[in-house]
Amino acid sequence: MNDVTLLTPPTTSDEPIARDRPSGDQPAAGDNPTARDTTIVRDNPAAHDKTVTTLAEHIVEIISDSGEGAQRCGQCMGAIAARTGYGVWTVEIIPAEIRPPARSVAGASGIRIRFGSRRITNGGNETDLVIAFNEQVLLGRVRAGELKPGATILLESMWREDRNKAIAASYAEVYDQVVAAGYDVHEVPMERECRTIVSDPRRGKNMFALGMLCNIYSLDMQLAAEQVAAIFGKKDRKIVETNVRLLEAGAAWAGQNLAFKYRIPAEPATEPQIVVNGNVALALGILASGMEVCAMYPITPATSASHYLSDVFERIGGTVHQAEDEIAACAFALGASYANKCAVTITSGPGYSLKQEGIGLAVMGEIPLVVVNVQRGGPSTGQPTKVEQGDLLAAMFGSHGDAPKVVMAAATIEDCFYSVITARNLAETFNMVVVLLTDAALASSQQPIPRPQFRETWLAPPADQSAVPDGTKPYNWDPVTGLARRIIPGQPGGMHTLTGLAHDGQSHVAYDAEINQQSIQARSRKLAALQKTLLPPPVFGADSGELLVIGWGSTRGAIEEAVEQLRNEGRAVSSMHLTFLQPMAPGIKPIMARFRQVMTIEGNWCDSPDDPLIDESNRRYTALAMLLRARYLVDVDCWSEVKGQPIKPSLIRAAILRKLLTQ
Repeated sequence: MNDVTLLTPPTTSDEPIARDRPSGDQPAAGDNPTARDTTIVRDNPAAHDKTVTTLAEHIVEIISDSGEGAQRCGQCMGAIAARTGYGVWTVEIIPAEIRPPARSVAGASGIRIRFGSRRITNGGNETDLVIAFNEQVLLGRVRAGELKPGATILLESMWREDRNKAIAASYAEVYDQVVAAGYDVHEVPMERECRTIVSDPRRGKNMFALGMLCNIYSLDMQLAAEQVAAIFGKKDRKIVETNVRLLEAGAAWAGQNLAFKYRIPAEPATEPQIVVNGNVALALGILASGMEVCAMYPITPATSASHYLSDVFERIGGTVHQAEDEIAACAFALGASYANKCAVTITSGPGYSLKQEGIGLAVMGEIPLVVVNVQRGGPSTGQPTKVEQGDLLAAMFGSHGDAPKVVMAAATIEDCFYSVITARNLAETFNMVVVLLTDAALASSQQPIPRPQFRETWLAPPADQSAVPDGTKPYNWDPVTGLARRIIPGQPGGMHTLTGLAHDGQSHVAYDAEINQQSIQARSRKLAALQKTLLPPPVFGADSGELLVIGWGSTRGAIEEAVEQLRNEGRAVSSMHLTFLQPMAPGIKPIMARFRQVMTIEGNWCDSPDDPLIDESNRRYTALAMLLRARYLVDVDCWSEVKGQPIKPSLIRAAILRKLLTQ
């Protein structure tokens, strides 16, 4: 068993079901792990003999109406799997509305768990097994193409006998449709079974479902009971005991009534791990970086990072300030940073737009500031619970006038921790705004990562508050690097007035055009100075070949999985993932030159060359493709998907194959 710690934030249609999978969504080679061996077991004397099938990995979904605990069930499942020694990746399934109507196709709330013997880096392709608390949320997932052909469905059966004849008829109709579509459907009397233990099964089905999963996947029940106790540990002992009984009841029902059982070999980690989502990893990175102030205004999907900080920050002397709006949050963080308390403000796309003037002030005053943008669908309020990578150009160029900022993108959950430490160090080293981009796919996904070991070098050295020598300018810009000594307010000999207006080296308002030119030049040269310290990005795969795929942010795991599959099939494909988007690292153009073709894979819009009216004179490219084409004058192609969900490796594989076959 691994040393693993779970860290999570508090947390009617008659349209027929299509049998055919959407075009281009065929399973990738190696994506459907085949059985390696079988074993006959008997869960209890009354049960039939079962064949235990050994798998490399599986994908499970638990879906329900909002408030029925499906996500908690999946989080427990993920933690148990991680502690067992599996690679794990969870993806929350969140409806667009906070509380959608019950039993609605669009209201599915739940979680996907992908787990297997090897390290898992993304949510994978279609689902192998689904537990659905009603037929309507199941219907939503089927129509979305999220289930593999022939997938196993465990469906709550209470609706078949519902007093409302319309509901009973809807259930029967959907049941018949999914059976006819070839799915392996098993009706489960969850309501009836849970009612023998609790009076309100709505508060117990999730643990019953967890018990079924533990039995189906041969997970250790003692370990599962420990995890349930950990989740409910702060509640009354009777609540813990009741949930353990529900867990055991689900396992017993599955053992007696389901004829299938799986085993996935575990490969325990050799070092301590924690199970976190991207937002918690981000919050832990803020703690580890030494920053003492986080100013924010609640916004999905960024809020849970500040929730976690609110629970723990004060223990180490930190402060979480919930401002009255996004503008005030940025101003508060800016003021703290100006006073030598380097601060972070966390937001999502709409909030980032509102912070623009404050960010511009930080650039003008050369005040270190870390801004985290947990991206979501847009524009406007967009899809507040859905993933998108649409804010890259806004992060780089959104401003009033020229306001250069460092822009980074976290690519993994572990990156969310370490990137914010890097961002703080860069902000204070270069007296700049550093924007760290994550997104909804990282924010709510969980994965076991090595437990970070704290290093003193993560913290900034104490500020030099000795007397400023006579004649020192507040902005004494170095002619090569553009850097200037940072003067702390109140520092002897360093008193000056800072405004939001263009200024000269003495911090006087710049009425001279040459002074404005000089100050902008200095701020720009800091980006160049930083770029000279960066290393070329590594290439995943061979250093040369037919096609280089370039990505950024949360698409890394899916891109590399697709590339690895194609390389195993003999395709000369490699990939490169960028952490720094502004400035870009050196050496990118020579790397691209070693491949015959280059394309980006991103979660922001691009026109397809086959779309009506689209030709080379009007095609819109993805953000990174546009940047690479402009900077390096290389014919970079692109493919994207903006459906509000993490991009699947199978879709990336299909896009790469089309590119290879059409050129």
